[in-house]
Amino acid sequence: MRRVGVELEFSGLTLENIALLIREQFGGAIIAHTAYENTITGTSLGDFKVELDFQYLKEKGRYKPDPEDFLAQFDEWSELILRTAAEQIVPFEVVTPPIPMDRLGELEQLILRLRESGAQGTESGAFYAFGLHFNPELPSLDPETIVSYLKAFLCLYDWLIHYSKIDLTRAMSGYISPFPTDYIRQVVDLDYHPNQDRLIDDYLIANPTRNRALDMLPLFSYLDKTRTLSVIDDHRVHARPTLHYRLPNCQIDKPGWNIDRDWHNWLMVERLACNRECLNAICRAYIEFLERPVVELFQDWQEMVEACLKHYCAL
Repeated sequence: MRRVGVELEFSGLTLENIALLIREQFGGAIIAHTAYENTITGTSLGDFKVELDFQYLKEKGRYKPDPEDFLAQFDEWSELILRTAAEQIVPFEVVTPPIPMDRLGELEQLILRLRESGAQGTESGAFYAFGLHFNPELPSLDPETIVSYLKAFLCLYDWLIHYSKIDLTRAMSGYISPFPTDYIRQVVDLDYHPNQDRLIDDYLIANPTRNRALDMLPLFSYLDKTRTLSVIDDHRVHARPTLHYRLPNCQIDKPGWNIDRDWHNWLMVERLACNRECLNAICRAYIEFLERPVVELFQDWQEMVEACLKHYCAL
């Protein structure tokens, strides 16, 4: 059984309250690393992490100042003021352990507990660009499999945007920026079958950033850390053998909301990536769409891809 990690971004609760709710739901023990980072270890699913998604404060929290140093005391007051301000717009993030895909439903009760305790999601504030992220393991780490998933995602991006109902704040934030059109053309080309080195190099040239709806940097760092980090100087990139799908909103405060709709949307990428005949047909149609004449520029690919899915794939 393949596994998937889930990340939930939200506000409205304290770090301590979130950790307690996870322990109540799944057991385990809370390890408080700093004022901004906790681990709930030994739960029935594995180790959870809870953190304030603000790298500067997390690094400050790991530093132990000299209590006799006046400047250190001043720095501590400044940190407190910054933390108070940050908690108004910066989310706390729950990072699950890798969960077998057939056990994802066990997160439902935790989400309900968080909602009932006051968790606030994407639509609760004008500046809340909070997301729901999936980190699915791939069925294989060979380049052909990875390219199939990239092709499928690029072809379905507009479809996913439509059915995920992406909040305007998130769309404008830059966190989930679309892939460059030239890179899309390169990847969906039916003759694009690179080896691992070329696959990583092509991606890094076109996308030297974490801010993509499907962030490939964790996977490429896992496969070739030296090659990836020679271009990406960002310690927030954590190597792991997974994709990093970061498109959906986190609507945790919305009654009845769960991860199931967005997970089912992702499964369409899975189905397309694993159906070579259908994938080639959709890529061919997308290439034709991208090369359309000026008079057809207002055609909607999202609607066209639905027609393609029904016609070619019966999906």
